[in-house]
Amino acid sequence: MRVFVTGASGFIGSAIVQELLNNNHQVIGLARSDASAAAVAAAGAEVHRGSIDDASSLRAGVAKADAVIHTAFNHDFSKFKENCENDRRVIDALGSALVGSARPLVVTSGIAILPKGKLVSEDAMPATGPAAHPRAASEEAARAVGAQGVNVSIVRLPPSVHGAGDHAFIPLLIDLARRNGVSVHVGDGANRWPAVHRLDTARLYRLAVEKAANGVCYHAVGEEGVPFRDIAVVIGQGLNVPLVSKTPEEAAAYFGWFEHFAVMDVPASSVKTSAALGWQPKEAGLIADIQQADYFKKAV
Repeated sequence: MRVFVTGASGFIGSAIVQELLNNNHQVIGLARSDASAAAVAAAGAEVHRGSIDDASSLRAGVAKADAVIHTAFNHDFSKFKENCENDRRVIDALGSALVGSARPLVVTSGIAILPKGKLVSEDAMPATGPAAHPRAASEEAARAVGAQGVNVSIVRLPPSVHGAGDHAFIPLLIDLARRNGVSVHVGDGANRWPAVHRLDTARLYRLAVEKAANGVCYHAVGEEGVPFRDIAVVIGQGLNVPLVSKTPEEAAAYFGWFEHFAVMDVPASSVKTSAALGWQPKEAGLIADIQQADYFKKAV
C-alpha cells in the first residue's frame, strides 16, 4: 500500500513513516522545507513537496496514494483556534480528493476535547455548538467528509505522547520546573492524564489504515490516567528540585497558558481500540520513560 503521510518528519509522523516502511508499505511524505524533505528521504520515503496550507499540493499527494494518514498540525498555541480551523480546511482538501474511492483517510484528534472527570471510551463525543472545543473542528471535518462518502477514521491522541525526541508538554513542564526551581502540581494533583509512547502510537496508525474501518474512532491510550502529581514528582526528582502544590490562582501565575492542561482530568480507555485492531501497547509507560529517555538533557 502507498500511504501519503502529512507531518511525515514530525515527532509522531516520523515514527509512523518508519512503522509503515517496516511493514512493507510504501510512504509518500509531505515536506514543506528542505530540512523536512531531507529527513523524509533519509527515512526511505518518497518526498512530496508541499504544505498543509496549500490545498492543491495536498490533493496532488493524495492522487499518488492508496491511503492517507494526516498528523500535521500547527501547535502554536498563540493562535490555536485559527490552527484548528485550518485543520478543518486541510481535512476537507484531503477528503475532496478521496470522494468516490474506498481509499482510507486516518485523521488526528485529541482526547482532551472529550468530557472531563470520568473515564471516556471511543464512543464519547465532544461538545458541539458554543461549548465546542476548538480542536473538535478536526472531528467535525472528518465526519463531514465521511458524509460525502470518504472512508475516514479518527485517532485521538492523549495529552502526552512520549518518547525520545519529545518536544511537547513534558519537556515544557521540565523547563518550567528548571527555570522556577520547583516542580508544581495543582491541589492534590489527582487529576489524570492518559499517555502513550510514540512507537505504540505509530503501530496504532498503521493498524488503523490497514483496517480501513469507516466512521470509527480509536484511542491511542497506553495508560488510562497518570496522576499529574506523579508527573510532577518524577520531574522534581530528575531536576533535584522541591515538589510544590499550588492553588488554582497560584497555578495560573506559574503555568501561564498551560494552566488549562495542568488541571485537566481526562482519563480515557482504549479497550475498544485494542479489540478492533489487536493493538496492545508494548513500550515504557510515561513515568518510566521520563526517567529513561533524554528528558532532562534538554530544555524547551
